[in-house]
Amino acid sequence: MDNEKMEMNKMGVQPVPRLLLTMGLPMVLSMALQALYNIVDSYFVSCMQGTAEIANMGDYAVNALTLAFPVQMLMVAVGVGTGVGVNAVLSKSLGEGNRGKGSRIAGNSVFLGLCTYAVFLLFGLCGVGLYLKSQTADPVVLEMGRTYLGICTVFSFGVTMYMTYEKLLQATGRTTLSTLAQVAGALTNIVLDPVMIFGYFGLPAMGIAGAAWATVIGQFVSFALDAVFHYRFNRRDLSTAFRYMRPDRGIIREIYQVGVPAVIMQALMSIMTYGVNIIFGAVSSAAVTAYGVYYKIQQFVFFAAFGMNNAMIPVIAFNYGRMDRRRVRQGIRYGMGYTLAIMLLGAVLLQVCARQVAGVFALSDEIQSLCVCAIRIITLGYLFVGANIAYQGIFQALGDGISSLILSLLRLIVVALPLAWAFTKSARAETLIWTAFPVAEACAFLAALFLMRRLSEKTLAVMR
Repeated sequence: MDNEKMEMNKMGVQPVPRLLLTMGLPMVLSMALQALYNIVDSYFVSCMQGTAEIANMGDYAVNALTLAFPVQMLMVAVGVGTGVGVNAVLSKSLGEGNRGKGSRIAGNSVFLGLCTYAVFLLFGLCGVGLYLKSQTADPVVLEMGRTYLGICTVFSFGVTMYMTYEKLLQATGRTTLSTLAQVAGALTNIVLDPVMIFGYFGLPAMGIAGAAWATVIGQFVSFALDAVFHYRFNRRDLSTAFRYMRPDRGIIREIYQVGVPAVIMQALMSIMTYGVNIIFGAVSSAAVTAYGVYYKIQQFVFFAAFGMNNAMIPVIAFNYGRMDRRRVRQGIRYGMGYTLAIMLLGAVLLQVCARQVAGVFALSDEIQSLCVCAIRIITLGYLFVGANIAYQGIFQALGDGISSLILSLLRLIVVALPLAWAFTKSARAETLIWTAFPVAEACAFLAALFLMRRLSEKTLAVMR
């Protein structure tokens, strides 16, 4: 009976090109909107008015958000990385028709989400000040950063749990529901940002604290909807009884065999951003702020590509569980093509509109010029980025988390940071530092081709 139910899952029967689009487009929209409200956060705080004591308040506020951002990325890294493990293992179990194991995987993922929140709550209470002091000594930026990051970590229950339930919905193919929850949270954040930052409708003007509260409230909205959708609709494919939340060492080990490399892989983005903040700080504080603004703009394109990646993983993993070689190969081919199309479109649009996009933020002319320079140079490597993102998803779906980790290390740490540091020693540092990123992506792409060939010979050859 369970096998018959699993066979009816759309991931095993719908044509793969259409399946990836119907699953992927909602997630692309969802991830793009997620990136949009990160941009909106930076836009509204950049509009904060200076005072008699502090001119250019907006520049300080964006700098504070830039320094806080690696920790926010780390929260997402742990949640998404664990979710990747859950997604791959749960999708594979559903493909095998094993409802009981799928239920235990889902319950243990909720338990792991609660553990993740406990860690970041502790950091929010004890570690925020030390973390910020490692990047800046500016008292204004430190105070703003403590306020913003303290709120986002202490009240991070919403973000850790919404990512948990989001991945459970994606693993069962219900991407439209997970997208609806994320859109609702993002819109809540976008609407509340100006209201809470500047004090509209009778609320006090809270400044950068308002940006933090708007973010937290939006995350709780997404969590609430994702949880309702999971317990209402996922019971068709697995049991949602609370007894399955009891920790199971075997299940947790299996989740993290894929999930730990994915957590590390996602965390590398946080480590890279933290490292770049320090390295670019040797050039100028303007370079740090420009990188922070560019990074938020970049996410709009990258998150869209990751949305397609999130559709590829369950489709490939489900059919890998069924040992359906043809559908696995189709998932790889069309997933790669769609991801490259997203990155190409993003690169063209940013090249054409670089000045207009950078000019949206109410920042100094120096910072805007550096941001335009970053866009012009880094987007040259976007096709390499698209291929690397797709390969990471393919490796994860086929249970090869180590290859994803190697690829991420090359992209984000091994090449990018040493090269960026070397360029800071040049007389043209403010231009050259940006070239470290496309060079790193090109090097990682060459490695990805080798890793994919090796994985194909070992894994795909044994399928029917």
